[in-house]
Amino acid sequence: MSTTAQNTNNNTNENSLGFFGKHGGQFVSPEIKERLDEVAKCFLTYKDDKDFLSELNALYKHFSGRPTPIFYCENLSKKLGGADIYLKREDLNHLGAHKLNNVLGQMLLAKRMGKTKIIAETGAGQHGVATAATAALFGYECTVYMGEEDMRRQELNVLRMRMMGAKVVAAKSGQKTLKEAVDEALTAYANDKDTFYVLGSAVGPYPYPELVRHFQSIIGKEAREQFLEQTNTLPNMVVACVGGGSNAIGIFSGFINDKDVALIGAEPGGRGNNLGDHAASIVHGQEAILHGFKSYCIIDEKGEAGPVYSISAGLDYPSVGPEHAHLKDIGRADYKAITDKEAVDAFFMLSRTQGIIPALESAHALAYAIKVAPTMKGKSILVCLSGRGDKDVDQISQMIKDNLIQLPK
Repeated sequence: MSTTAQNTNNNTNENSLGFFGKHGGQFVSPEIKERLDEVAKCFLTYKDDKDFLSELNALYKHFSGRPTPIFYCENLSKKLGGADIYLKREDLNHLGAHKLNNVLGQMLLAKRMGKTKIIAETGAGQHGVATAATAALFGYECTVYMGEEDMRRQELNVLRMRMMGAKVVAAKSGQKTLKEAVDEALTAYANDKDTFYVLGSAVGPYPYPELVRHFQSIIGKEAREQFLEQTNTLPNMVVACVGGGSNAIGIFSGFINDKDVALIGAEPGGRGNNLGDHAASIVHGQEAILHGFKSYCIIDEKGEAGPVYSISAGLDYPSVGPEHAHLKDIGRADYKAITDKEAVDAFFMLSRTQGIIPALESAHALAYAIKVAPTMKGKSILVCLSGRGDKDVDQISQMIKDNLIQLPK
């Protein structure tokens, strides 16, 4: 599975598996293809199986705490004087983020495949924490690969993973962030046929984008039903942050056929538009193949995956899920770059107005809602609050101490 971006014009390894329009696919070695086909066969066998779903739904209810609610931000909405803003509270999931939805599903597949060793990658640590917790629940050996820089930014989540028995391996090459964690996880996966790779976002080669979307679609299913029940209508706009894009594709899936509902993906605009200052793969990227799939990708002058940056460790990946790339191409979803400053301002605004501290990743989506709400009076915006901000408090505190940001008065 290639970990270096490739120009799509010169690659002939394309097949029909897992494409969303011209994006997606399975650009891998024959050895890895065999492993992926094993996962795909298991997924297709069990995804609609009555006993599988019964076990998964029991875990969602009794371990994860689903369903998560819809919350109306009355104070924030009044402050902005425009659209009514609602939150889909994935931050109330056990462990504090949406990641558990997908991990529980994949772990049940691993169980049916007879695997007992689990590997995963993680950026901000939330996927790693969810994997470590579920591996502990199932009694599996667990190794999580995490960029050394992300480990520094997210020390709390590293400790949480280790407390639950996972081995956390630092990726020390390149930028020492999410791409390098994926590189090392893929290498480990290729070398050990007894492992199951619990991939955390809607990226990678087939079947992972479809598999992750399937397990995260519970967000959209719940949100649509809850919003209709609470307001007797649908939201005019749904907004979610997009790194790889799992929480976004999860909530979008519930509204994708509702053409009057605008779908907005908030990408990490970082500190500017130059290479290395952002991680907005759709807004600033071009088509390439990375980690075994084709999508939009941040490319450097050598045609390789370029350096990326975001204040939020969970968003600084140089590519994006292929279904998001397709939704952009067909005009069904729009993607906007949100700067670090806008995200931090939204982080504090929600904390101050509603008593909810969002993850910095989720704050990107909230920032877009805050930006457009004043122009949408009489309408409604639903934001996927993909995670809570406990994990980011130390990072924000250090930034305040270093005079990089100021605590609002």
